[in-house]
Amino acid sequence: MNIAIVGAGLGGLACARILQMGGRSVTVFEGEPSPGARSQGGTLDVHADSGQVALRTAGLLDRFRALSRPEGQEWRTLTPDGTVVGHDWPDDDRPEIDRGQLRGLFLEALAEGTVRWGRGVAAVAPPGRVVFEDGTSQDFDLVVGADGAWSRVRAAVTGAVPEYTGVTFVEAWFDDTDRRHPRIAHLVGNGTMVAKVPGKGLFAQRNSNGHIRVYAAVRAPENPGLDFDDAEGVRAHLLRLYDGWSENLRDLLRDNDGPFIHRPLYALPVPHVWRDVPGFTLVGDAAHLMPPLGLGANLAMLDGAELATALVTEPTVEAAVRAYESVMMPRSVEAAKACKEGLDHLLPADGVQYWSPMQESA
Repeated sequence: MNIAIVGAGLGGLACARILQMGGRSVTVFEGEPSPGARSQGGTLDVHADSGQVALRTAGLLDRFRALSRPEGQEWRTLTPDGTVVGHDWPDDDRPEIDRGQLRGLFLEALAEGTVRWGRGVAAVAPPGRVVFEDGTSQDFDLVVGADGAWSRVRAAVTGAVPEYTGVTFVEAWFDDTDRRHPRIAHLVGNGTMVAKVPGKGLFAQRNSNGHIRVYAAVRAPENPGLDFDDAEGVRAHLLRLYDGWSENLRDLLRDNDGPFIHRPLYALPVPHVWRDVPGFTLVGDAAHLMPPLGLGANLAMLDGAELATALVTEPTVEAAVRAYESVMMPRSVEAAKACKEGLDHLLPADGVQYWSPMQESA
């Protein structure tokens, strides 16, 4: 059994780790040149019934516990005038960890050379061929698409493509907040802070080492007409958008240490299912891209763990893929429905006017 995993995200790495524990041959192909080529994003809450299950199966749960932040489960809700109206902790066990730290756990646990960095995949072809960006190709018994929202492997399995959800995030961040930005550190607390009205909100999440990520979340056109290379122009526009909000909250949009990053949210159609395609399957966002409401990374790890377990225990690749997909697809359909409803609840669209710089000058 010779298995290729396309994409070195959490789902693909979880799958590779458990396959190696079961003595299977696996190679992970990643287009990025190195593990540190880009930021891996913010903090994740790792759920006991999904992400932690995968970590336990991969033999990494104790190491995760040592790095995770149980205090990061704190959730503060504010009104736009800055009044704290909710201060909650979840009832279940969902400690936070930086996505980059979690990815590092899986990378460190893999055999040397498992991940082929700088090996981008251009296309795939049946029954299990991977065509690389340099024009070379290689055949495998199974190709696992773990290559995220804009998966190249998905094209061999289903014709579905992600659709814009109507919601855009604009990301910023602050470093060393306890020392350099104490007011923001106090405002956010140990976990997540949210303030919102219909159609727009401000979210802030504490990461490790005093790093805080901020997201302005807005019902907006897919292309809001802003030049995101013009940081001061984006800042001025966001401050106008949140005019009348507490100055403490508006401080989240001032003096940030990183640039503003445009992150329109996409999701696959619901339901996204397919019939068996010999030689291919999907995990994580490649299989069920959904709004980022705390499920995606957990499901990706669980997908990878369950697929790997099936490949180790079932008699054939085909039987393993059928066993995995028969569980994964119904689960992901229900999760995608819940996330779609959750996004509509988080940022209701009813009666909200879309915003753009052009509207301001109209």
